[in-house]
Amino acid sequence: MRHLVKDPDWWRGAVIYQIYPRSFQDSNGDGVGDLLGIVRRLPYIASLGVDAIWISPFFTSPMKDFGYDVSDYCDVDPMFGSLADFDAVVETAHGFGVKVMIDLVLSHTSDQHPWFAESRKSNDNPKSDWYVWADARPDGTPPNNWLSIFGGSAWRWDGGRMQYYMHNFLASQPDLNFHEPKVQAALLDVARFWLERGVDGFRLDTINFYTCDAELRDNPALPPEERNATIAPAVNPYNWQNHLYDKNRPETLDFLRKLRAVMNPYQAAAVGELGDAQRGPELIGEYTAGDDLMQMCYGFELLSGTQPTASRIAEVLELYENSAPDGWITWAFSNHDVVRHVSRWNLTAPAARGFATLMMFLHGSACIYQGEELGLPEANVAFEDLQDPYGIEFWPEFKGRDGCRTPMVWERDNANAGFSTAHRTWLPVASEHIGQAVAAAEDDPAALLHHYRRAIAFRHAHPALRKGVIGDLRAEGNVITFTRTLGAEKVFFALNMGEDPVTLAPPEGNWVPAGPELNSAQPGVDGNLHLAHWQPCIMLSTGERG
Repeated sequence: MRHLVKDPDWWRGAVIYQIYPRSFQDSNGDGVGDLLGIVRRLPYIASLGVDAIWISPFFTSPMKDFGYDVSDYCDVDPMFGSLADFDAVVETAHGFGVKVMIDLVLSHTSDQHPWFAESRKSNDNPKSDWYVWADARPDGTPPNNWLSIFGGSAWRWDGGRMQYYMHNFLASQPDLNFHEPKVQAALLDVARFWLERGVDGFRLDTINFYTCDAELRDNPALPPEERNATIAPAVNPYNWQNHLYDKNRPETLDFLRKLRAVMNPYQAAAVGELGDAQRGPELIGEYTAGDDLMQMCYGFELLSGTQPTASRIAEVLELYENSAPDGWITWAFSNHDVVRHVSRWNLTAPAARGFATLMMFLHGSACIYQGEELGLPEANVAFEDLQDPYGIEFWPEFKGRDGCRTPMVWERDNANAGFSTAHRTWLPVASEHIGQAVAAAEDDPAALLHHYRRAIAFRHAHPALRKGVIGDLRAEGNVITFTRTLGAEKVFFALNMGEDPVTLAPPEGNWVPAGPELNSAQPGVDGNLHLAHWQPCIMLSTGERG
C-alpha cells in the first residue's frame, strides 16, 4: 500500500536532490549508472537531509538525447535496470523518508516510439494527428519560420506522409500534438502509471513547450538589443525570435489542470522546467497560480552565466515576487543542462559556501544537482569524448552539456573514483574531480559537503525558511538583506557577497544571533554587524519590540 504523505504541502520549501542516473552510480560494471546504483547511494543522499530526489529520465529510449527521447513511457530502459529496480528505489527512498520525483518528458517522444511509427504511416490512420504535422509551402520549404533549440529549422520532412513534422529539439524528437484529446488522455495515463508505482511527484521537462499555435503562425523577430542567451547559447539563432507561437500557448494551462487533478489524490507535486528568455517570471506566475495548476516551476535567471551580485539577486527575487505573487519558484544554481555554477561564476571556496547558504534562505523550494554539494567544477571533456549532440553541433563556441554530466566521484583511490568497475565509462571520470570525492569530503571538516548539510538542517529547523514570506528585501553595495516570516517566527538574513569586509547596522527590533554553525556574524561590541567576505548574518526575532 502506498505511504500517504501527512502534509500535502510537503513540497513548499522542500530541498530536492537531482540525480542524473547515467552518471550517479554503476552497479553492474557496464560503465553507465543505473537504478540499483541509486539504491546503493540512497544512504548518502538521506544523510544530506534532503526532502526528495528528482531522477532524470530512465525510460526506454534510443538515447539520442540520453533518455529525453522516450520510446516507452511505462518501462525502464535495460541500461538502467527494470521496473523491479525502480520499485526498489521507491521503497528504499521512502524508508529513509525521502520522496521520489521522476522526470516526465511529455512535450515530445522519440521517433522510435510506437505512436510515431503509426502516425507517420499516413494522414488518416488512428494516430495520424498525434504529432504536429503540416504541409510544405508551395515552394517546398517548411510551413513557418520556427527554429529548433538544437539548431536549424524546427521542421523535418517525412517522405512517407509527404509532410513536415515539428521538433523543438532533435529531429529524432517529434513534438506531440496537444490539440488532440487522445494525446492528452494517453499522457495522463502515463502519470497515473507512475503514481500507482509510488512516485511522489514529477519534474516536467520543457513544460511551456507542450502546445503550439494551431494556426502555425510565424514567430516575429526580436530586435538585436532584446536577444539574450538565457536558455540557448549565444551562437544559436533561436535567440533571434520572439517565441509567441511555437510555445507558451494558453492551451497548455488546460492540460496542466487535468494533470493536477490526476495528481491530487496521490498528494503528488510537480516542478516544471519553464524556459523562456523574455517572459519567464511572468509565465511561472501563470503556471503555478492558484491550486489547480502546477505547484512549482523553475526559471533560468540564476542558471545564467554571469555571477549574480547582491543587486541582481534582489532584482530577481523582487521580479518573482511581483510576477508570481501567488506562485512558487524552485531555485537552482546548477543542473544537467548548464555549466556547473562553481565554474560558471568562477567561485572561490568562501563564495561557494555563501551561495549554498543563500539558497537555503530563499523564498521557494531548492534544487541541488549531484556533485554540487562537493563543489565540483565543470569537467573538461575532449571533443573526441563528447556524447551530447548539442555540444557536437555548436562546438567549439558552445561545448554542450557533457562537462556537467561526467560521473559522480565517490572514492579517491578506486577505479573510476568508485563510480564504476568498467574499463571505460560512458563519459570519462574527470581527473580534476577525484580530490573532491565524497570520501575525501567526509574526512575534511572544512569541506563544502558538511556546509550543505548544516545549511539544509538549519532550513528544516525553521518553518519560516520553508514556507514563510520574504520581506524587507534590500541590496546595499555587496550586501543583500531580507527577512523570512511565518506566524510568530521571523528570521533576518544578510550576506556579504563581496570580497571586502563590511559593517552594517542591525535590523530594528529585538533579535538574537543564530546560525553559528553557518559562520554567522555576531554583533560587535559597538552593536554593529561586521561581515567578512562572503559571510552571512542570521538572527531570530524575539517577538518583542524595544
